[in-house]
Amino acid sequence: MLLAFDVGNTNTVVGVFKDGVLLTNWRLQTENSKSADEYGMTLKQLFDYEGFKMKDVGDIIISTVVPSALFTLQHMCSKYFNIKAIVVEHGLKTGLTVRYDEPKQVGADRIVNAIAAYEKYGGPLIIIDFGTATTFCAISENAEYLGGTIAPGLKISLDAIVERTAQLPKVELEEPGCVICKNTVKSMQSGLVYGHMGVVDYILKKMKKELEALTPSGKPATVIATGGLANLLESGVEGIDIIDKLLTLEGLARIYELNKGTEQT
Repeated sequence: MLLAFDVGNTNTVVGVFKDGVLLTNWRLQTENSKSADEYGMTLKQLFDYEGFKMKDVGDIIISTVVPSALFTLQHMCSKYFNIKAIVVEHGLKTGLTVRYDEPKQVGADRIVNAIAAYEKYGGPLIIIDFGTATTFCAISENAEYLGGTIAPGLKISLDAIVERTAQLPKVELEEPGCVICKNTVKSMQSGLVYGHMGVVDYILKKMKKELEALTPSGKPATVIATGGLANLLESGVEGIDIIDKLLTLEGLARIYELNKGTEQT
């Protein structure tokens, strides 16, 4: 079996694959203070619950945007699985040509999403990942990572407004159904959710135009949304074609297939 870790700033998604098929996945809170033993014991409980055996894991792959978590996970992989994990970083085979000014600056999660999306849907593509940050990535019809946009995510906006104001409460992130709101909670939900929909809608429309100018065939871009808040925000954004919440895990499985058996330095 293949064990895959997608470590984000807020959540860590763990997937278990067998023969390329995703058997199950779990979403955990990312905690920089968590030790290798705590990760190992958590996984032991999850494996037992699903009826899996940890000794059946043959390989592990890790993608992380939290550098401080990497050493801990690598130590856990060594101690509990006796495996040196493959880490998604610059230099791995991906099948993509990265057209960023500094390719090493592209977040691992963005590359992993791009690999999976291109493999499944072809190009050109726009990928929107609704995570801690909301990221937009443009992929050409020739498997080129062209670049994109990074915006504050919805949860960041909520945390910022609560932290920087004296009387505004923390609210649930859900649509209030109106913008002429008659209480503080709904007023905040309206500004946060509908405001973020507006940001996404504008950037998406502008990115579509720019990508169209870079697509000689004239083929329109397919727009893929992923991430924990994709379902909440999709209803207010015109142009999203597909919600694929397992995109990152599938990208990790693809990178593993391209790189298994190779030695990382």
